[in-house]
Amino acid sequence: MSLPTRSDDADIRSGVMIGLIAYSMWGVFPIYFKLIAEVDPLEVLGHRILWAIPFGALILTFRTQWREVRSALVDRSMLAWLSLAAVCIAANWLIYIWAIQNERIFQTSLGYYINPLLYVAVGVIMLGERLRRLQGVAVALAATGVVFLTINGGAFPWVALSLAGLFTVYGVIRKQIAIGAMPGLFIETLLLLPFAAVWMFYLLTQPDSAIQSGDTRIIMLLTLGGPITVLPLLFFAIAAKKLPLTVIGFMQFLAPTLQFIIGVYYGEPLTPANLICFGCIWAAVIVFSYDAIRAGTKKPLPA
Repeated sequence: MSLPTRSDDADIRSGVMIGLIAYSMWGVFPIYFKLIAEVDPLEVLGHRILWAIPFGALILTFRTQWREVRSALVDRSMLAWLSLAAVCIAANWLIYIWAIQNERIFQTSLGYYINPLLYVAVGVIMLGERLRRLQGVAVALAATGVVFLTINGGAFPWVALSLAGLFTVYGVIRKQIAIGAMPGLFIETLLLLPFAAVWMFYLLTQPDSAIQSGDTRIIMLLTLGGPITVLPLLFFAIAAKKLPLTVIGFMQFLAPTLQFIIGVYYGEPLTPANLICFGCIWAAVIVFSYDAIRAGTKKPLPA
């Protein structure tokens, strides 16, 4: 059995810092989309896809990952999986943008709290994985919260469930194929580019579109859609190589927590049904995280 070295400790410290940056960026996304709230969600999505391409290409060049991209582009099976993943992530992005612009930040937060628990449920139902007792408690608590909100919240929480469901399917697809996070995202946006390009050309003919408005501030913010899409994923990919899965699993709840705080800041109504639902979700998160940490500490150290 080998003891952790100073190099290992440095990797973990840097991994934690980089991971916190990634999840913090995802957590403050609502602020960005609030800044461009007057832009139609479909136009925002088009810009996000369009500007992710050159910025993603820059990152791939810096990380010398073009060989992985070329290999994937000639693999028909991988392209088919990535095409399906691209549809899921585009739908996820569109719903998320619409939700932020329409005072549904609490629902986006709820969706990303549910997401890790939904992964567990999918693993049990589709992959035949065994559910640990505390995992079962966490899933039951989350389900109770969502059902309570559905019955007493006055509206079906379709935003939260759609975001969680689409991102879970996206994650399951990406687990089926051997490709890095950045090359995979680049190919997904590349597959979406023809649709985004046609939409952008159409918007050029529409005088009421943001791209035709001449508003420099809005156009610059829309251009930032590329970096804000690519950078968090890059930081996450780096952190994931340095950190144990239990640490990553715990950190992933930072993003929805920040989104919840931002929802409070923007004055979204927090009803009693919302509070009870989030109470169940937070209890589920505590149980889920405790179980993950306990399971991680039981694993033997590598020899």
